This record gives sequence, C-alpha cells and structure tokens, in this order.
Amino acid sequence: MTVYLDNAATSWPKPPGMMESMAEFNGRTGASPGRSGHRLSIEAGRTVEEARALTAELINARDSLRIAFTKNATEALNIVLLGLLKPGDHVITSDLEHNSVMRPLRLLESRGIEVSIAPCSAKGELDPEAVGPLIKKNTRLIVLAHASNVTGGILPVAEIGKLARERDVLFCVDAAQTAGAVPIDVEEMCIDFLAFSGHKSLYGPQGTGGLFVREGLEHELDFIMAGGTGSRSEEELHPDFMPDRFEAGTPNAIGIAGLGAGLRFLRDTGVSIIREKESRLIGALIEGLDEIEGVILYGPPAGAERVPVISCNVKGMGPSEVSQSLDEEFGVMTRPGLHCAPAAHRTIGTLPEGTLRLSPGYFNTMEDIWHALDALESIALTAWRRG
Repeated sequence: MTVYLDNAATSWPKPPGMMESMAEFNGRTGASPGRSGHRLSIEAGRTVEEARALTAELINARDSLRIAFTKNATEALNIVLLGLLKPGDHVITSDLEHNSVMRPLRLLESRGIEVSIAPCSAKGELDPEAVGPLIKKNTRLIVLAHASNVTGGILPVAEIGKLARERDVLFCVDAAQTAGAVPIDVEEMCIDFLAFSGHKSLYGPQGTGGLFVREGLEHELDFIMAGGTGSRSEEELHPDFMPDRFEAGTPNAIGIAGLGAGLRFLRDTGVSIIREKESRLIGALIEGLDEIEGVILYGPPAGAERVPVISCNVKGMGPSEVSQSLDEEFGVMTRPGLHCAPAAHRTIGTLPEGTLRLSPGYFNTMEDIWHALDALESIALTAWRRG
C-alpha cells in the first residue's frame, strides 16, 4: 500500500485533466503565447488568459490582468520584497515564516532595510495585537504567511490586513499553503500583494505560481527582471503595465495549461467541498496521533482553524528515522526536518532536528489515515521498546 502524505510540499496525485491539458497543449498548440500572429500563438495566449481569469475568480481579484504568472511563490515574493523595499524602510513579518520570506528579508537587512519579527506562541499562533505596536513611521510593508507550512495553523490575515490598511502600510500574503485550500478574498482581506504556488492546492504542475498586485501598486515595485514580452517590442524599455511588467521572457505555457486544468477542477469541485474533506482527514489524523503513546504533537490544538498539515515527533527517534521507516516499511510518504522554515521550528521548540510533517490532501482516503496511524503506532512502540 502506498500512502502519500506530503501534499504540503506538492500535491499528488493531480486531477486527471492536468496531464491531459498539458499533453493537448503540446500536441495541438505548442506555440509561444503573445509572440506571433498565427492561430497557434493566439490559441496559446487564450490558454494563458483563461488560467489568469480562473485565478482572479478564485481570489476575487476584480481584474485578471492583476495576476502575473511566475515559476513559483518564491519568485513572486522576491518580486515584491526586492522590488519594493529600499534602504531606510521598515518591514514586519512573523517568526513562522518560510525561507522564501526570511531569506530575502535577511538579504535586504544587509542592505539597510530594518526587519521586525512579530512573536508567535509556542503553538504557532499569532495575536494580531502583537503586530500593531511594531508599526513605525517608516514601516513600508507587512509580509505574512497565510498558513504555516510546519504547524498548519492559519494566521489572522484578514485582521492584520485591515490593520495595515488603516495604518497606510502595504500588506503582502504568502498563500503557498492556502491558495485553493481555503477561501481567499483579496478585497475583504485588504491584501495588496498575494504570492501563490501553482503545484500545491491549485493542482497544477511544478514550475507554476503567480502574484496578485493591487491596481496601481505595480509601479511601486522596481523591476528585478526585464526582457521580451511580445508587447511594445519597438521600445527598449520594459513595459510598465500588468501583467507584462513581471512576465519577462517566454512563459511556461505548457505548465500554465496544466495549472488552468487544476483551477477548473477547483472551480467545478468547489473549494468548500475540498476544504470539508481535507478537514475531516486532518481531524482524524490529529485525533489518532494524540492517542498514540510516545507521539508529540506541535501547533494549534485540535479544532483550531488550519490547513491539512500537522507536525509531530516520536519519542526516542529522530524525524528522519521515523520518515524513513514509514516509507520503507509501511509505504507512507512524509517529510522530516526543518521544512525550509527554521524560524517556525525555533518558535515551536523543535530546532535543530525539526519534525515529521504529515499533510493529507483531497485525493487521500480515510483508509490512508488509518494505515498511517497504524504505522506510527507500530514505530512508536518499537521506539519505546528500544529505549
């Protein structure tokens, strides 16, 4: 039996339509979108624009041209952080962030940007009231993960977005773990920039992602890349309008075709339906893990708002050893270690080894959960006997 519980890294399996759309694009279209006037190039352009429109609909962006496609959420975050912040600026983030936020910020810190970290609890919870006192006259941006990729806890994005808007501070959200998994409304949540991954809960292929930019704010972001766009080719200056401003070079059109199929699957199935099933799966997993002697759980308590991610450890065994045993002996695939988020592990007290992360997805079954729990119970018993 094979049980894949690593959907927080990348979702698998994908909806059947994803591969079909990519194969159809390669077999029937294949051209570069926006670069030529022939029918295949025009059809490729339609494929990209359909995916753009589906993304805008998903996050309630009023204009699909506010969406720029990138190769991942990390690139989207770099466009915002490296393009916006200047020496003397102040930025606020949390101590649960992924390195896709923390590493650009540490780089910028060496260039004269001031960074403040809003403290979270040992369970990975952020009190919105902890953010307000950190805002200064030179605060330019608050950047925050929508959900932790370590604990699964959902952060109070709407509350902090409202605070940022009231204080005239820009707000950027890392939605790598939430786009497609939980409802997102960039208008209601007062989000100025939203970075998202295409290969997780949007069910697209790896190498896809994107960035939402609120109207007018594109001019606040300096170019971090320039080149061909297929538009205004007579000019040697890069276009300054969306989405071309952030889409230099030939796009990953075949990947975007697959992303579009994932987005259609989301639209047709319904984010609420997917969330309901994933909540049942993670709820059963947490309840079962809590009953296994020797298993330590981290993050928000059972019943708290979360994405389908949980971190745990087995007493007497390192997370890598547990993960290897799950894979080799029981066919259960998980992710051990620091999950590219050492700040989060420092917060929940699991440095330097990290945790074992289990992340079910929509295509898992309750049978998968029972099998994983049986496997972990067996491993925990072995660890107890060995200790």
